[in-house]
Amino acid sequence: MYQSHLDTHIRNNTISNSFVLFGESYFLIDRYTKMLSNIQDASVLNYNQDEYNFNAAKAHLSQASLFGGRNILIIKTDKKIPKKELEAFILYCEKNQDNLFIYAYTDKEYKTYDKDKYFKKYSTMCVRFFHPKHVEAVNIVADVAKKLNVNIDSYSISHLLNIHNGDVALSTNEIEKFIVFDKPITTKDIDALVFGLAEINIDELIKKIINKKDFKEDVQSILEHGEDEIRIITAITSFITQLYMFNIYIRVNGAPNAVEILGYRAPKFVVDEKASLSLKFKPSVYYKLHELLLSSELKMKSSGVDKGAILLSTLIRIQNIL
Repeated sequence: MYQSHLDTHIRNNTISNSFVLFGESYFLIDRYTKMLSNIQDASVLNYNQDEYNFNAAKAHLSQASLFGGRNILIIKTDKKIPKKELEAFILYCEKNQDNLFIYAYTDKEYKTYDKDKYFKKYSTMCVRFFHPKHVEAVNIVADVAKKLNVNIDSYSISHLLNIHNGDVALSTNEIEKFIVFDKPITTKDIDALVFGLAEINIDELIKKIINKKDFKEDVQSILEHGEDEIRIITAITSFITQLYMFNIYIRVNGAPNAVEILGYRAPKFVVDEKASLSLKFKPSVYYKLHELLLSSELKMKSSGVDKGAILLSTLIRIQNIL
């Protein structure tokens, strides 16, 4: 099942007491592990990576809770646990509803844990988590900010996410830097305190490329500050995709609407600028740009290639397409 299905079960109070959590988003795997195991007066045994011990874990679920509550076993690892051992923990949960077992598997080889093939005869919930889409990521960071009493709007959160190439874990960690501020957090505050692409705004780099200005020094500076070529390409792809969304929306509706296009309110000058940029190009140009960018990203992920050369070649070719 997917995250949305699990959310429905949580709302309806129809969740199981054994879970296998896996997928691309380590952040969401960790987030839901904490959420599902947040049970008062429970006896919790938590294993991370190489700490796992089958006999001790089995004993924990088989014994009565020391606190008279529930026994919870959490195993978070990027190593596969033998099927027989997983089944043993699940059976303890099937027989005793006071037990709770969560296997948070963080490696990429997660397709093994398909519910229909692997745990068909059990009530175990196998949940795959994808990387949060932008709107969901903004909402997650906003929720963390609210809990920490950090005053930050959706536009600034979006800027923070863009700096970290959409990485929710890094972005939520950055929120703690703003706890000491007794004022609304702006994009300028973020650029002053957050490292990453903040050193040179990626949007400004892309505008130089779009306007066919020299961009080589900007790219070099970004790379020197620790970013890699693939992250730059994916950031540009995201920006171009956003412009294309503006282009389509305006052509259909006549005027832009940031909430419907981006999923959050953005300052008028930002909306106006992106709307203006988006209309400079025809849909066929956007198609060519996406084809080039995705092809370049795939080439960069091959072993033994010169990613820097591919990046510069790609940016030059973008300017030739425009």
